[in-house]
Amino acid sequence: MQAESNLEPHQPPFLVFGAPQIDEAEIAEVVACLRSGWLGTGPRVAQFERDFAHFRGIPAAQVAAVNSCTAALHVSMLAAEIEPGSEVITTPLTFCATVNAILHAGLTPVLADVDPSTQNIDPDAIEAAITPRTRAILPVHFAGRPCEMDRIMAIARKHNLVVIEDCAHAVEAEYRGQPLGTFGDFGCFSFYVTKNVTTGEGGMILGRSEEQLATARILALHGMSQDAWHRFGDKGYKHYQVVECGFKYNMMDVQAAIGLHQLARVEESWRRRVEIWQRYDHAFASLPIRLPAPADAETRHGRHLYTLMIDSQRCGITRDDFLEHMNHARIGTGVHYLSIPEHPYYQRRFGWTPEQWPHAMKIGSETVSLPLSPAMSDGDVQRVIEAVHAIIAN
Repeated sequence: MQAESNLEPHQPPFLVFGAPQIDEAEIAEVVACLRSGWLGTGPRVAQFERDFAHFRGIPAAQVAAVNSCTAALHVSMLAAEIEPGSEVITTPLTFCATVNAILHAGLTPVLADVDPSTQNIDPDAIEAAITPRTRAILPVHFAGRPCEMDRIMAIARKHNLVVIEDCAHAVEAEYRGQPLGTFGDFGCFSFYVTKNVTTGEGGMILGRSEEQLATARILALHGMSQDAWHRFGDKGYKHYQVVECGFKYNMMDVQAAIGLHQLARVEESWRRRVEIWQRYDHAFASLPIRLPAPADAETRHGRHLYTLMIDSQRCGITRDDFLEHMNHARIGTGVHYLSIPEHPYYQRRFGWTPEQWPHAMKIGSETVSLPLSPAMSDGDVQRVIEAVHAIIAN
């Protein structure tokens, strides 16, 4: 969890934000993969898909591993056959990949503001954003907190809209006992290095329709009818045909080798993050900062990001100054996120201004994410707590 290089005398190690817990099982599996001679898409990817389908309680035919959540979002929208130029409603409080995937699919992003407490997309704002051109809703389960999927699905049924869930933060999360990613037409997951289950880089698509999922799988590998494992495996060479104009989005066995053991420890890792979350909640309760809202009783929060709100009027310090002080204390932090319309590209392309989505704008100016990983020791957690107290107190 701690980076040891370039230490000056008496400096503590730098606490890396989002560093994953990598155990000997992952290392041994990667070594075995390298020695097997099969590094690309092959048996370990197939096993990872089966394990993930079992974890989410769906048939293996309804999952496909890819190389990122961005790829999962992109091919899901194409497999859903949404007409080019149609509008897709999503949140302004997300990573740019969510909006970029909409654009890459030839569609038009429409932003609907977030609830200031949950920081998830507001169903009322979704309703207000619907036009005759709307064809899909892309909710993001921010920080691991489930969106209000009953209301979102009711809106989708009312207006006959596709729903594609961005579950990049929410691999373990559930809404009223049902796993996230299984509500919409598609669910898209991330296994990026900072995520709760990591493959270094990687993603997974869940599809309600096996036919659409099969299309997404083909699109993710050049539009080919056979992947390498089925062409060159031990059952003999199989010819392939190119049936779509696809992309190079496949996951490698080297990545899946990490993910197999990450997924096997998913509950253990989640429980450790809950422990750290509760320590933070208790330690910061008396400070003039806003903590994450409690999880709703009928949900399971993924506990991916622990975000503080640093209001300079209450704290006597700006969010950016807080980030600098934490870095000086050799503790890594994150910002999740500056709102989408604060970025120059989207301002130029769409004429968006942050003030159009005031809740997301305010969160984007105040939010800071603290380290939260099962790789953290109790001492690491205490360092974070003491640093936050010292910065706010001074």
